[in-house]
Order: sequence, then C-alpha cells, then structure tokens
Amino acid sequence: MVAVATAFSRVAEPESQCIARALRRRDSEFIGRMVSRYHYRLLRYLVYWTSRREQAEDLVQETWLRVLEHAGQYNGRLRFEPWLFSIARNLAIDHLRKQQTATARHRMCREDEAGLNLPAPDFESPFFAAARSEDAKRIAAALGALEPIYREALLLRFQEELSLAEIAQVAGAPISTVSSRIHRGLSMLEASLGGGADAA
Repeated sequence: MVAVATAFSRVAEPESQCIARALRRRDSEFIGRMVSRYHYRLLRYLVYWTSRREQAEDLVQETWLRVLEHAGQYNGRLRFEPWLFSIARNLAIDHLRKQQTATARHRMCREDEAGLNLPAPDFESPFFAAARSEDAKRIAAALGALEPIYREALLLRFQEELSLAEIAQVAGAPISTVSSRIHRGLSMLEASLGGGADAA
C-alpha cells in the first residue's frame, strides 16, 4: 500500500519539481532529454538575440553549463522555462556587451531571416508559423525594426507562449511593464506591416 502511494505521489508530482530533483541529482539521462526538448526553443530565442547561428549555438551550450552550475537554485516551485530563458538571456546580453556591438544588441533578428538556417521545430506556435509563411521577410523586418524591449516581449509571449508573469521573471520587469511592452509592440508591428494606416 505504501509503495502504491509513493508511486502515485511521483506520478502526481508537478513536472517542475521532477526537473528540480533531476538537476540536483545530476541525472544525466533526464538532463539529456531536457537538452533535446529545449534545444530548438533556446536556439531560436538566442538567434533572435545574436543574429548569428554560430554564436547562438555556443550560447545554448553555455546555457546548459550554467543550468548545471546553478542547479541548486532552481527549486521547482515555478515553471522551468522562465528560469531557463532568464539564464540564456543574461548570457546573450553579457556576450553582446563583451563584443561591444551596440548594433547587434538592437537586432534580435535580421531581414534575411532565411539565411539564419534554423533547424525545423517539432511543432510551431501560430506566431512562428506566420513568420515562416510567404510574409516571412516582411514580418522579420518589422520585428527587427522594433526596439529590443518590445521585440523580446512579443517573442516570449507569442512565440515561446510564456505568461505575463513568466515574461516579467525573464526580463526582470514588473508585469504591468511587460503588458505595456506587448501592447505597444503589437501596435508598432501592426503599423509597420500596414495595418496601422486603416486604424488611424
């Protein structure tokens, strides 16, 4: 009876707590599955930050090294994704600062997005599917023209499908600020794509 109850409690255990436990134990098999699961999402996010596939690949590796180094800091009370993206974001910003390339810091994606050679995802959010449609270049250019704070808010909300609270955690900003950035970013994106003229 006790064994059944223990097994049931593990099945019912939230995924975030399973991840935290596996990280603390340095469970290589579980961590390997996590690396595979989040590889594309991390790579895509970091390509938008660096505009370079090679740099993004390096930062993905650095992100997982940092995850292992600070595994004890993740307690599993909140979802894993915001914590993971926070680490990736900080590494990307540090990388860009070291390079002292202000222009790169203000471009998470380029107009020639097709040249970034992103791997095919297992599944696509509606936002990213639209970006890969026939209007891909227009959408990429419009996103690239946005200020970084607005672009990041849109990407995390509609591409990575994080909640407002989770985006606030990643960006280190209040929820009200994140909500404002998303609203403003959508308005600017709509205007850039030609939708703002009719609404005016």
